[in-house]
Amino acid sequence: MALFHNYYVYILRCSDESYYTGLTNNLERRLKEHASGENIKSYTYQRRPIKLMYVGHFVDINTAIAFEKQVKGWSRKKKEALFEENWTEIVRLSNLKQSSTRSN
Repeated sequence: MALFHNYYVYILRCSDESYYTGLTNNLERRLKEHASGENIKSYTYQRRPIKLMYVGHFVDINTAIAFEKQVKGWSRKKKEALFEENWTEIVRLSNLKQSSTRSN
């Protein structure tokens, strides 16, 4: 049975210019946890301050999990195209990756 609620896939830019992609059902709380360094073992702890770059809203947890996994596999350029909602560039970058994979 699918669970319907509010879920958010988000991307943070860290102080070292890396990107962190996460999933939560409470975006405000989760951003506060990242910003405060609540978890010393988290990826963002040593990379604060952080900046929210993207938020996607989902009502189905399975769709949110699938999108989070997909985005985690994306290149930096593709994530940056997502920040700008540049769907043409996202498709172009996807096609480039697919054609380089086929030629190998």
